[in-house]
Amino acid sequence: MHLNNNVTEFILLGLTQDPLKKKFVFAIFLVFYLGTLVGNLLIITTIKTSRTLESSPMYFFLFYLSLSDTCFSTSIAPRMIVDALLKTATISFSECIIQVFSLHYFGCLEIFILIIMAADRYVAICKPLHYTTIMNHRVCSILVAVAWVGSCVHSLAQIFLALSLPFCGPNVIDHYLCDLQPLLKLACADTHMVNLLLVSNSGAICTVSFVILMFSYVIILHSLRNHSAEGRRKALSTCVSHIIVVIMFFVPCIFIYTRPATTLSMDKMITVFYTIGTPLFNPLIYTLRNVEVKNAMKKLWSKNLISDDKK
Repeated sequence: MHLNNNVTEFILLGLTQDPLKKKFVFAIFLVFYLGTLVGNLLIITTIKTSRTLESSPMYFFLFYLSLSDTCFSTSIAPRMIVDALLKTATISFSECIIQVFSLHYFGCLEIFILIIMAADRYVAICKPLHYTTIMNHRVCSILVAVAWVGSCVHSLAQIFLALSLPFCGPNVIDHYLCDLQPLLKLACADTHMVNLLLVSNSGAICTVSFVILMFSYVIILHSLRNHSAEGRRKALSTCVSHIIVVIMFFVPCIFIYTRPATTLSMDKMITVFYTIGTPLFNPLIYTLRNVEVKNAMKKLWSKNLISDDKK
């Protein structure tokens, strides 16, 4: 492991070097990040304060999806926002490694939770009579625990790959975050093997998970033929929102992680889509298309208004 590098810090070029555009980046991504925090924390609070929602496996998983979204966005957005105000944005080697870990940890956690949510919908729609028995609280907790452990294993593999790279200069990363692809370009060694491992790790996780999810939704949608019109409409509404989230998250991920270590001009904008966009849109997709969540939010809001009036 090449822990002794000549490079102690990296310079992040960000989305742009134009001073005027940097101010625009600061303003727009600050709004995006605050929107992500408000949306996801609202879902977390609503689920935790509603007995009906908290006891349902679907919302138990949605709670963890919102939690991983909040952490995923927080591992990237605050530094990106602050860096937009600086003339030269630098990140130390250890901070860079921590960002690689957190980016992959919470990104992978999101992938696993989306798979669990698809499995939950499959059981609910295809085996409704056995749903409460199969998806009991213990099973749900074990599934989430496996997702946390699996994400940790994946992230440690990324860290091992990053630490195996020797850096002796240059130290300029043409990106707004630390990830293995931009780091591979700076390594002063043959990175062919590391890139192969990266594609077989991150690339495989993204692609295989996407195929599993799409296949599971095809089965779910196919089984809806036997349901009543009302049951079909409700199940379809839930599944469509899940499919939108899956496509928004996985398509950019697959584009970034399943190809050789060549950087394209569009890479930064595509990365923005799944690192900043998905955590922002997830709460909107899940709340706007979900009557139960909207009703629980209204109850929470009216409870707070009543308690404020009493004061």
